[in-house]
Amino acid sequence: MFGQTPLVVILLFMLYAVGTAVAAIACVYLLLRRGNAFAPDVVTPPRLRRWTAVFFAFMAVGHVWYMPTVVLTSEDDIMLCMLIGALLDCITVIPLAIVILFCMLQDRRRPLWPIAVAVAPLVVTLVVSIITRNDDLVGPLRVYLLLLGIVLTIYMVRAVREYGRWLRDNYADLEHKEVGQSFVVLAIILLMFGIYASGVGGLAYEYVVQVCGIVLICYLLWRVETLSDLSIAHTLPLPAEEDAVPSANLSPSDDPGSSDNLGSSDKLGPSDDLGPLLKQYCIDTQLYLQNDLTLAQLAQAIGSNRTYLGQYFSRQDTTYNAYINNLRIHHFISLYHEAVAARRPFTAQQLASESGYRSYSTFSLAFKQRMGQSVTAWMHDSAPDYNADAAS
Repeated sequence: MFGQTPLVVILLFMLYAVGTAVAAIACVYLLLRRGNAFAPDVVTPPRLRRWTAVFFAFMAVGHVWYMPTVVLTSEDDIMLCMLIGALLDCITVIPLAIVILFCMLQDRRRPLWPIAVAVAPLVVTLVVSIITRNDDLVGPLRVYLLLLGIVLTIYMVRAVREYGRWLRDNYADLEHKEVGQSFVVLAIILLMFGIYASGVGGLAYEYVVQVCGIVLICYLLWRVETLSDLSIAHTLPLPAEEDAVPSANLSPSDDPGSSDNLGSSDKLGPSDDLGPLLKQYCIDTQLYLQNDLTLAQLAQAIGSNRTYLGQYFSRQDTTYNAYINNLRIHHFISLYHEAVAARRPFTAQQLASESGYRSYSTFSLAFKQRMGQSVTAWMHDSAPDYNADAAS
């Protein structure tokens, strides 16, 4: 094929072998290992883990199938082998890549049948080409594949933005939850789509596709291991009876059990002012310092529910994430001034941890968004005469 020298054939086989081995090892790892090597404290979505393992398995099979094309000499045999390989990709690898992207978005379960509908024209075209042993339809197929990549890009841009808003409305800590980096996966997939659809062929095609495949496997493995499973229900310990939300302190219209409010419901309604309850059961108790505090947990603590509390934050023109981060940053500022006044040694990382942040990078980004400057710059401006070594 391509008039290769023996050395080129050996190099191509080695590259195929590496890709096959990496995909197979990654598949077995995801199926058999229960914990995470990259992020031991993260519980990954089982659904995403399984789909990714299947994707890796079919990538390994595809590598094995395409290997003979390196040494085949008959143009007809090469064409048939490539057409069958393309059919296998359209039935397995391409749909599974899209499924993985959907599984990363945990705000809701997206239907998978549109994926089957999207790849159906590719499958039909390739089946006809294989039966007739004619590659005249490959040109339109490449155009369709590029259009499919463009549509997928547009959809994913919108879906990831919606997912980001959903995260900010429901979670205080976004570490290991955001999927903006999934665009990296999408970019690699689209690059492979583009090369695949361009029909450039030759050695450059072979090398680029194999290298992109290995990069994709490594990235996906890391992404699966570092993405938190948001389907796990986290609940706060039920408060003692004396610590429960006191109906006596509410007006009749605010009583969670009042017939004037929600009838037999024991939750606060959307018309209730949740501000006093947030102050009493979130701010005064410093509940906001709890790691991974969710909107549902906070709603449980104040005797409301996630929908009503979300509506309350929306009426305040803010998000749950912004609300909790404001409280945590205010707490950090208080701790900082206390430490400065007492001349106690401290680090910004230490104060951030005491303010409810598990990750300093997450705190640093939230602080800059809230205060308009970096932590270091703010500390320098706030205490210019303080020994800088104490805060380093």
